[in-house]
Amino acid sequence: MVVLQVHFLLIPFLMGIMGAAQYLMQDAALLSYIDQRFLSLEKRLERCNQDMLEYVDEFRDFSKTVLSRLAGLNAAKAEVKGEVENLLSRVDHAQRDIDYFGSVTESNACVEVHEDLVKQQLLEEAEEKKRLKLMLNASCDHVLAGIRSLKVVKKTGGKHGSWMKDPGKKHTKIYLLSGSVNNVILEFANIMAFMENNHTLRARRVPLPLPWEGTGHVIYQGFLFYHRHSSINEIIKFNIQRRNVADQMLLPGAGRIPAYQLSPQTKIDLAVDEQGLWALHAEPETGGNLVITKINHVTMAVERSWDTPCSSKGAEAAFMACNTLHVVYNAPSGGASRIQCLYDVLDALNTHINPGVHFPKRQGGHSTVHYNPKEKQLFAWGDGSQIIYKLHTELKV
Repeated sequence: MVVLQVHFLLIPFLMGIMGAAQYLMQDAALLSYIDQRFLSLEKRLERCNQDMLEYVDEFRDFSKTVLSRLAGLNAAKAEVKGEVENLLSRVDHAQRDIDYFGSVTESNACVEVHEDLVKQQLLEEAEEKKRLKLMLNASCDHVLAGIRSLKVVKKTGGKHGSWMKDPGKKHTKIYLLSGSVNNVILEFANIMAFMENNHTLRARRVPLPLPWEGTGHVIYQGFLFYHRHSSINEIIKFNIQRRNVADQMLLPGAGRIPAYQLSPQTKIDLAVDEQGLWALHAEPETGGNLVITKINHVTMAVERSWDTPCSSKGAEAAFMACNTLHVVYNAPSGGASRIQCLYDVLDALNTHINPGVHFPKRQGGHSTVHYNPKEKQLFAWGDGSQIIYKLHTELKV
């Protein structure tokens, strides 16, 4: 009986010992697996490190090779540069020798050739002058001698604006364009309607689809020609009666700087005289001097341009009359306006600086001065006043 009890007590004990031994064997196997994994990782890291060292060595060798070749290229470049400079020097010496022998052996022939070139140039200039006269249908035999009087027709609007008649039409309508940026023309039946106190009620309002910029617009043959606002050099041809844009063009070289220093709001100044439509503007390439461009008002094509010696510095306005540019100058603070530069496109030698033509009586400045070839008068806008100047002309000498 006692032996049986001992047997039952030993069985759980032995079972516990066997379980513990089994767990110890499992832990030992896990530790062995982890140890092998670490050994494998260490071998991989060591191999990676070895590869990195090999890459660094290869890169150093490559850098040395590249630097060596660059040094060789610099040396070759210096050698080639020296050879080119030597060749240029030899070419220069050879050219001087050729020039010398040519001048010694063929001096008489060269003189004859030069004389022939001068004669040919004179003939070409004479032909060009004939072509210009035919193109412009030049019939002007008078020149401006002075400005006799002025008449302040009305005072309306701000500092900038323009007013005019259409010299290409028989009607007596007056057109008012107020401001340096706007899109409405006021049309009056005649100058008496314009002079009335309630003149705006008597006017026909003509809206434009595209606003103007500056004050250099003109009305000719029933069309308004103006510089389009926010464009550099686009000129619009607007049919006043039909109220639509008839044509447009880009004026080469224009619109980058003001045409006149004292009227910076105007980049392109359009003008009309006995020969039709002109454009006046300044260019940086001419040092700020004025450029004249003849425009065909029908086709809106440039016919010819002239660079003038007339400076835009100190200028406030200009106008064309009988193929001649007249530039009006003033003081920055305003004063007595005067014409100080004349340029005849048919006779560049007939250019006059400071011809001594002064505007009468009035002190101030002009926003615009436009010539009316039909009435031989100047229509000007000065400090909000609409002014007419009568001209005194003389026969050309």
